[in-house]
Amino acid sequence: MQDTTITAGDPVTTLINVFTVRPEHQRGLVETLTRATEERMRHVPGFVSANIHAADDGTKVVNYAQWESAEHYRAMLADPANHGHMREAAALAESFEPHLYTVESVHHS
Repeated sequence: MQDTTITAGDPVTTLINVFTVRPEHQRGLVETLTRATEERMRHVPGFVSANIHAADDGTKVVNYAQWESAEHYRAMLADPANHGHMREAAALAESFEPHLYTVESVHHS
């Protein structure tokens, strides 16, 4: 698996999916997304990397994932083989908001 690199103008597509969860479901959602990434997503054509973040108040989980292109990401979504873990994650979340992004600006100290 390739490391996440954040560079303005990079040709990758970035998925940022913000899940709202009850604190008692946060750990389960993190584990579900981690397992899905290890067992399935990292083997899907076009996958570059994924990072799972848990908010310290227990109410959010963020999946920051990079794909070679939006087309690769959409092909993954269309493949029924990937739907099982998506349903599992959705069942643990109160809501989720997946959006594709491009990196416009990067700043370092």
